Amino acid sequence: MGNSTSTPPARLPKDFMWGFATASFQIEGSTDKDGRGKSIWDDFSRTPGKTRDGGNGDIATDSYARYKEDIALLRQYGVRAYRFSIAWPRIIPLGGRADPVNERGIQWYSDFIDELIKNGITPFVTLYHWDLPQALHERYGGWLNREVVADFEHYARVCFAAFGDRVKYWLTMNEPWCVSVLGYGRGVFAPGRSSDRARSAEGDSSTEPWIVAHHVILAHASAVRAYRESFKPKHGGVIGITLNGDWALPYDDSPENVAAAQHALDDPIYLGHYPDFMHEMLGERLPVFTPDELTLVKGSSDFYGMNTYTTNLCKAGGDDEFQGLVEYTFTRSNGTQLGTQAHCAWLQTYPQGFRDLLNYLYKKYKKPIYVTENGFAVKDEHAMSLEDALHDADRVEYFRGMTDAIARAVAEDGVDVRAYFPWSLLDNFEWADGYETRFGVTYVDYVTQKRYPKDSGKFLAKWFAENVENSGSTTPRLSTGGASLDNLPTTQLIGTWPAVVRTRGAKL
Repeated sequence: MGNSTSTPPARLPKDFMWGFATASFQIEGSTDKDGRGKSIWDDFSRTPGKTRDGGNGDIATDSYARYKEDIALLRQYGVRAYRFSIAWPRIIPLGGRADPVNERGIQWYSDFIDELIKNGITPFVTLYHWDLPQALHERYGGWLNREVVADFEHYARVCFAAFGDRVKYWLTMNEPWCVSVLGYGRGVFAPGRSSDRARSAEGDSSTEPWIVAHHVILAHASAVRAYRESFKPKHGGVIGITLNGDWALPYDDSPENVAAAQHALDDPIYLGHYPDFMHEMLGERLPVFTPDELTLVKGSSDFYGMNTYTTNLCKAGGDDEFQGLVEYTFTRSNGTQLGTQAHCAWLQTYPQGFRDLLNYLYKKYKKPIYVTENGFAVKDEHAMSLEDALHDADRVEYFRGMTDAIARAVAEDGVDVRAYFPWSLLDNFEWADGYETRFGVTYVDYVTQKRYPKDSGKFLAKWFAENVENSGSTTPRLSTGGASLDNLPTTQLIGTWPAVVRTRGAKL
């Protein structure tokens, strides 16, 4: 595989899905509407000091109330699909398998799905994007307790039964590594547990992240088994998990640094077991799968769900288990940087790494790849004027490189990539960063809630109109104003545990 050249790649196949991705807590708001229960992020984000700018999810981008406007915006961009998540506490406010189901929550998502389909947009649904019902955390410790596995499977079954006739693409979990390490190790995400007593009064960072990860994996696999046995025969859809992980390059050719980079690229979902280096690092603290659980977990994804943003240079050493005892840097040995720096310290542009990662994952696991997140936060965009923010040249540069990389991986390298969902449709609540960090291809004025397409959104709309077979070459017409929207498993996570410690949205 060679580096990208100036020769245009072949077009993507006509059934290639592209769209944008969002998450329920980051955009919906309306946290007290229509019977929704609390999630662990509700009070956590309202607690002083937990988000960089003091922001919370009470309003977000008001998308619960404005969903038809947002779908109209998606249609104007010309997307084929939309990845969104369902809020568990909207479906089962108290979370558990013996608790009442909220029919108003089911009706809202049903109406949302119908509106997408009416506009020719394929729904791509995530069941869990970090908003655990607060009641389960209070009842038995949430992800720390094995009870959560059965409760999640029940919640998944409710969703499959309610929406499976129209939803054919399912993700169980978004980024188990973030759930486990950031929520129960570093304590920077809800529920904020950590051994750092300056950050949390409760928690044990040496054991809890691994217990949580174990339960998340089992909850995922149990939901997949339920879907395959009870729903797939009738609905005919596909289901998997999405893992966060970035390409890892050795800092140099030394054996220890080469090994350090490899640690970032193995995961138990697809291997069917924990990587050897995790056993070596954690010893008895690493939970053990029973033989039946190993059978349940192995092969529990119909595809490789891939959230990836950047590339890291890896050096062996350090004492941070959450990074696999590996140090990460963007600075090469000659002092140069890998690429353009984003607003987030963990993110630089490096499109060749994206192409390399696609090749690695496909050759290793032989599964079709769905790129479920990929995006860039422009440095200091939150402090720019509207006019300057809309001309997001660094984000356009990022997506120009990434779209070229994905097209070449498919056309020249033979990688089976089925979908690409840039993060994100809208600027939104970016977890521990609050509203300071903006990933959207659409600018959101948080005072008026008006949406303004950025140059990056227009670039992507044009690129996919021109580079997917038989999709037509007409560029969708996008309004430049916000007044009328109508006119307008490398991976780190669970299996790359230590790998790229991309603390997305995390204030460390």
